[in-house]
Amino acid sequence: MELGIIGLGKMGGNMAERLRRGGQTVVGYDHNPEVSDVSSVEELVARLSPPRAVWVMVPAGKPTHDTVHRLGEILEAGDIVIDGGNSHYVDDQKHGEELAAKGIGFVDCGVSGGVWGLENGYALMVGGDEEYVKRLMPIFETLKPEGEYGFVHAGKVGAGHFVKMVHNGIEYAMMQAFGEGWELIEASDVVTNPVETFRSWEQGTVIRSWLLDLMNRALADDPHLEQLRGYANDSGEGRWTVQAAVDHAVPLPAITASLYARFASRQEDSPAMKVVAALRNQFGGHAVENAKGADAPGADVEPPTL
Repeated sequence: MELGIIGLGKMGGNMAERLRRGGQTVVGYDHNPEVSDVSSVEELVARLSPPRAVWVMVPAGKPTHDTVHRLGEILEAGDIVIDGGNSHYVDDQKHGEELAAKGIGFVDCGVSGGVWGLENGYALMVGGDEEYVKRLMPIFETLKPEGEYGFVHAGKVGAGHFVKMVHNGIEYAMMQAFGEGWELIEASDVVTNPVETFRSWEQGTVIRSWLLDLMNRALADDPHLEQLRGYANDSGEGRWTVQAAVDHAVPLPAITASLYARFASRQEDSPAMKVVAALRNQFGGHAVENAKGADAPGADVEPPTL
């Protein structure tokens, strides 16, 4: 099957390579001419035989909006656009309506697998009309891991990115749990081999997982993670998951806490904790550290007269 791919970065480039290895025909476009097969989106569309399928693999937000809009102007009725980036599911619904008005199909596809996907396959979570999903199955079958699992047609337009959003929210909470467990074990004076402890959990335990395997790879290279700063960014899906929970009145305490922990990781000197320290000093006379890290005396506190 022929497929156009717009965006040949780490994910898009590896996906194009996996498809080619699987016997599919891929025409790729990227702003970087060194990896691009064509010089423009228009040339990419011209190289494909109708009915065409074009996979968009660019950053979510304006880059995706602009690319989908441009494709809507140059594709024809019966063609399909696939958004494989990390778009918000609400945007998918808008894009689907925009393209449907021109007779162009739209499928959203949440993709998981990262840099390992080229060799291991990508987990694909798809939303869209059954007609379009069936047409694209040769592509999905080539990209997914071998075996029964790794692909789902989750529902209508937006469903693919909705479940990928939730998947990433779960990932936030799982990583936070591993991080907190590691910190507690390292702080203990009775555990003398935390690295081997985590490695031992790869077999026979209920928390064995790919994330645990990856953590052990990181610990093998840097046993105390001294080469890293405790700073974690968030790519958006965690925020969207929490917002969707608010919209649907569904409590997500673990995922929400893991998102807030990432926010806290970016503060070298938390303003909120300054308030906590100041209040402890005021009501209890507890010692505080000044801005230079030295101890400051506790306050001479007297309760207010009521």
